[in-house]
Amino acid sequence: MDDNKRILVFSDAGGTGRSYHSDLGVKNQRLRVHYLLEPGWKADNAIQGLGRTNRTNQAQPPLFRPVATNVKGEKRFLSTIARRLDTLGAITKGQRETGGQNMFRAEDNLEGPYARAALRQFFYKLRAGKIDACSYTRFQEMTGLTLDDADGSMKETLPPIQQFLNRCLALTIAMQDAIFEAFGELLAAIVDNARQAGMLDVGLETLRAEKFEIVERKVIFEHKATGASATALTVERTDRNEPLTFAKVRAFCAAHDGTRLYWNSASKRVGVMIKVPAFMDEDGVPILRIKLLRPMSTDLFELTEFTKSNWEEVDDASFERLWQAEVDAVPEFTTSKITLICGLLLPIWDRLPADNMRIYRLQAEGGERAIGRLVTRDQLINVYARLGLDCEILMAPDEVFRAVMVARTTLSLLGGMELRRALVMGQPRLEVIGASASYLPEMKAIGCFTEVIQWKTRVFIPTGTTEVLSRVLAKYPVGSSAAGAAA
Repeated sequence: MDDNKRILVFSDAGGTGRSYHSDLGVKNQRLRVHYLLEPGWKADNAIQGLGRTNRTNQAQPPLFRPVATNVKGEKRFLSTIARRLDTLGAITKGQRETGGQNMFRAEDNLEGPYARAALRQFFYKLRAGKIDACSYTRFQEMTGLTLDDADGSMKETLPPIQQFLNRCLALTIAMQDAIFEAFGELLAAIVDNARQAGMLDVGLETLRAEKFEIVERKVIFEHKATGASATALTVERTDRNEPLTFAKVRAFCAAHDGTRLYWNSASKRVGVMIKVPAFMDEDGVPILRIKLLRPMSTDLFELTEFTKSNWEEVDDASFERLWQAEVDAVPEFTTSKITLICGLLLPIWDRLPADNMRIYRLQAEGGERAIGRLVTRDQLINVYARLGLDCEILMAPDEVFRAVMVARTTLSLLGGMELRRALVMGQPRLEVIGASASYLPEMKAIGCFTEVIQWKTRVFIPTGTTEVLSRVLAKYPVGSSAAGAAA
């Protein structure tokens, strides 16, 4: 604390009644990097030790680093402390991220629901001969686990995850590594899929940006008996853009095998293709996937969908030129609008979007804090319609295009029509649904085109530019009406 030493080593004995944090009243206020060498099995002891460097009146919180060797089985011990820390945090602080100090991810808890789902997939793949580490019979001989019933079929009730992990610890290091590698790939795929779908349970999350400013408030529901209400806050969010530089991309490609360079002939964008573990559907069929690393995002594609798209391989020189052009075009800041529904949520929970049920909090300019469900601008239209409210939401043509063509959301228009993504002859199109015969001359006049498909006239908006979409939105804005919802 007096800045005489740079390193401190302490055990359980030194983890009681001592303070090693960057206190504002001491000389050494530098960042503490707290290495957790032996987490042990007792969560309360671990929290006691972690609390020595993370206390009140500190200049800055510490950086926690759990340490493990390259023996895959050692993750079993970290998993136990991760689960117990998260559980204790949920009990003592009301939010899971507090107990684990945010240093554990969903993949680190090998005893959670995602791990149990991955284990079931592992057993089925093992039986199908799709695990390279060992055969189905050899696995049962080594671990002593019985996976088949007397009739030769796989058991309905398979061994629990704790038993599987403990039996694997008795194997040779090489076999441990091979089995945990296969199991870890399945677990990572399930967690990644849950994260992409917005279903990953990470407790209460704090949104972070350069600035949040609440620009609109609207009461969308009021409970008659108590007077409590639910409010939709429109928040303007300002983020600092940090694009991935070409130097980092080159270093990434050098460190990872199997990366390939691609560009999109239609949009002129580029990306680095990375192979990711396959995801198994409900019928046990593996779905091959790839990940595309881009300057400002990471996109996940099914392999069949990717091969049918406009992405194609490109040479190194062209890739560097196109990547650098994208990076140079990224502005310093990006401003967007988000909606946070706060207040009384339980009575209207079933009318909120089902694909992202996470709870977020943020602190706006001026110190105001808000906590609630995050709803995108396109999802808000459906929420208003379900609540029987009139609304007109100002969305830029680019936002509408991304919501429909990329996120595949169906948007309502105030004229009683809808915008949706349609697949015609294998190509995605932007279609106007509900345009009756009386609308057709007007829709054609502003640039839409029609096709007769299966004896039905369908209306489409050209997707090359947003010029025609802008004219459609000017005539028929995005929104919903109470009368339409009631009908």
